[in-house]
Amino acid sequence: MQQLISYIAPAAPATRRPAKGKLPWLRPEIGFTPKWYRQTLEIDFGEKWHTDLDYREETIKLMRRELEVRFPGSSIAAIDQPEMQPDILTGTFGACIISAIFGIPIVYSSDNWPCTSKDYLSAEQIDNLEVPDLYKSEIFQNLLGQLEAIRNKHGIIKGFMNWQGVLNNAQRIRGEDLFLDMFDNHERCRHLFDVICRTMLEASTIVQKIQSDSGFENSFSNVSNCLVNMIAPEQYREFLLAQDIKIAERDNCFGLHNCAWNATPYLNEYSKIPSVAYIDMGIDSDLERARQLFPNARRSLMYTPMDVKNKDINQIKQDLLKIAAEYGPCDIVAADIESDTEDEKVIEFIRLCDDISKEYEQSVSAG
Repeated sequence: MQQLISYIAPAAPATRRPAKGKLPWLRPEIGFTPKWYRQTLEIDFGEKWHTDLDYREETIKLMRRELEVRFPGSSIAAIDQPEMQPDILTGTFGACIISAIFGIPIVYSSDNWPCTSKDYLSAEQIDNLEVPDLYKSEIFQNLLGQLEAIRNKHGIIKGFMNWQGVLNNAQRIRGEDLFLDMFDNHERCRHLFDVICRTMLEASTIVQKIQSDSGFENSFSNVSNCLVNMIAPEQYREFLLAQDIKIAERDNCFGLHNCAWNATPYLNEYSKIPSVAYIDMGIDSDLERARQLFPNARRSLMYTPMDVKNKDINQIKQDLLKIAAEYGPCDIVAADIESDTEDEKVIEFIRLCDDISKEYEQSVSAG
């Protein structure tokens, strides 16, 4: 079964990509915020970065060089994997493209990922919502133009758009009223979730086809359920499980992102989704149960940037040993690291993962 692994391109939010070759027992995936890069390189991550392809490509090269200098020999942002380049697509429009297709304005920042404005749709607008005509969508047409420009320049279109998940996109479109609707107006919620799901599938299918025609295979589905802990497991089952299953069934290779929350209450429902090739969660989750339910998926542990910064090395080591024993083999994702975390701490974090992986590999070989 094809597995997916965590992937954090320079200054991009974490996403997933297909796994290749033998993976270590603990595979670290390190990511830094746009602010981390801007403080050294003075890159402007505003609208120009997301719409001006040449500027984005130039700054990605600068960021990769910075990583190579500060973390030589590491695999941060796949700097040790030339076959991943040129990836000038991952990170484009951050996590906002689906909500923007529905007309929610993107708010850009010079030192952060873009976010959406709070110009949410009203109840009446939601009730009358339909799948947008993507070929009349300004932002989607901008994306298609960028894909064409990448192909004209490089021949192949590498990288991964971040389509988010149905619940995440719904909150960006409806705002906090979404969670009231889930109690007061079930039909409105079902309608909104269905329209979003169909839009995600249509948009991602178009982009995947264009990438495939260029020679880059991107045949997997991937959702982000960052807000799932704001709803009960019963609500997930009632409103969202069917949508995630529908997305998973398209490619038969499915990634499921939960952030660093405790995913335990949702694991039984998640286990009903077919072809799960990746799943992540926080350290407070029932890791052994997750490994039991998802033996064929590449599991991943979202290790918070606060823990990377604030815990001492011995505390981090104890965490990693626990994760290795209860959850491995898995990825260890340390994303969103800021400049107040010393480079040496990051290097030591990677070294700990490598050392523990070697111990497990020796144990397997001896067995």
